[in-house]
Amino acid sequence: MNVITPTADGSNTLYNETIGEHYHSKHGALQESKHVFIDAGLKHAIAIFPAQEISILEVGFGTGLNFLLSAAYAAENHVPLNYTSLEAFPLRSEELESTAYHKYVPALLWDSFTLNYGKALQQLVNILPAQKLRIVHTYLHRYQSAQQFDLIYYDAFSVQHQPEMWTDEIIAHAASFLKPGGIFVTYAITGKLKRALKAIGFTVEKLPGAPGKREMLRAVKA
Repeated sequence: MNVITPTADGSNTLYNETIGEHYHSKHGALQESKHVFIDAGLKHAIAIFPAQEISILEVGFGTGLNFLLSAAYAAENHVPLNYTSLEAFPLRSEELESTAYHKYVPALLWDSFTLNYGKALQQLVNILPAQKLRIVHTYLHRYQSAQQFDLIYYDAFSVQHQPEMWTDEIIAHAASFLKPGGIFVTYAITGKLKRALKAIGFTVEKLPGAPGKREMLRAVKA
C-alpha cells in the first residue's frame, strides 16, 4: 500500500507502507530529484560526454520522477537519452498519476509517459522521439546486461530500511555496469559507501546535499 504525501516544497511523494519509508525526501521531492540526479548527475554527464546519447541506469524507478525530469531536461537541451531503470515492485499507473508530477514536465512528455508506462515494463519504448525508457521488473542483484552506462542514479530506499541495497557487494555489482569515466550519484553518503566505491577504483566526491541532507555523493569510475 502506498499513500500520497505532500512534501515541504509543495510536490508530492508516496509513502511505502511495506518498506516504511517515503519514495522521496519529505523536505521536498522535486528539489531532491533535481539537486541530486539532474544537477549533480545528468548535467555533469552531459558536460563530460558531450554530443552523444546519454545512457542512464537507475536503481529504483519508484514514482518515475527522476526519469520525467531527466527526459524533460534532455529534450529541452537536444540530448538523446537512453534510460534503463530497475524496479522490483512497480507502482500501478493510478499511483503514478496520483503524484501530480504532470505539473513539472511538458504535457507531451507526461501524456506519453502515462500512456506507455505499461509497455516500458516489457520493452524499450520511445517516450519522446529521442528519449527512450525501459523499466526492468527485477531486483538489482539479479540484473545482468552487456550494456555499459554513462551514469547511474542510485535511488534505493535508505540503508535503515533496505540494508541489502547498500552492501559492498551490491554496490560493486551496480557499478560494474558503468563505462570507464562513468558517473555514480546518490542522495546518501556514508564512510562505508565511500570505502566500497574507492575499493573498486572510483574517485569519490562529497557534494552539498539536497534540503534536509548535509551532503551527497558523486563518484567517477577510473
